[in-house]
Amino acid sequence: MSSEHTKRLSIIILNWNTRALLRECLHSLHREAMTDNEIIVVDNASTDGSPQMVQDSFPQVKLLTNTHNLGFTIANNQGMKIAQGRYILLLNSDTLASRAALDALVQFMDNHPDVGACSPRLLRPDGTPQPYAFGKDPTPGYLFARGFNQIILRRHLHNWGIDKPLAVDWVSGACLMVRREVIEQVGGLDENIFMYFEDNDWCLRIRKAGWKVFYVPQAEITHIGGQSLNQNPKARQAYYQSLAYFYDKHYGVIAKVLLKGGLAVYRLMMP
Repeated sequence: MSSEHTKRLSIIILNWNTRALLRECLHSLHREAMTDNEIIVVDNASTDGSPQMVQDSFPQVKLLTNTHNLGFTIANNQGMKIAQGRYILLLNSDTLASRAALDALVQFMDNHPDVGACSPRLLRPDGTPQPYAFGKDPTPGYLFARGFNQIILRRHLHNWGIDKPLAVDWVSGACLMVRREVIEQVGGLDENIFMYFEDNDWCLRIRKAGWKVFYVPQAEITHIGGQSLNQNPKARQAYYQSLAYFYDKHYGVIAKVLLKGGLAVYRLMMP
């Protein structure tokens, strides 16, 4: 990361063949003055003309282009290395964010110096709260409780529509703000993870370093994505691979055995 803190906020947007969504995301950020912030787009070898669109329509945006798809973690870390903000925001290209929402997150961090990372309320396009915007660490007990609630009770384990800030174990990487000093202390995203659970891992490391992680529903952004993994077998495979890696890294052999057995039962019971 750059040592020059010349900006209040650095917004890092990873893109891979989402030209139309990226355009709307950048438009949402540029509807109001962003002179004290910077926007960095990291493109993972898109073939849909995304880099040219950024250059033509948003020349003030810093653009990094990769020759092949490096995945979520490596590409975001690339953006962090050149970021100049006091705060770093990871933002998905399939989001719509306002200056007011970003200001609310920055203000929360300014007012709570013990908070290392935070995120806003994520809204679906229909305005309802998006599930899995935050949660607890994915221990065997927690995953069992979540699966039981989902399959047997037909309900979610958490209420993502709460109105007050809440200390949580992790927040979604779709829109995740982190202090510069936190990144300098614990490092960036784990590059052994291609995608999924990188936010869980990062937030866990941040908390282990003594910082708090907060969900801040006063700030709201729209997340167009966040859809089910059931329609994408490759994504679901990556999801389970990342979860297994997370267990190897943080929980050990016994927990890994419990995870394997639990996932086998979960897959059989899923509709």
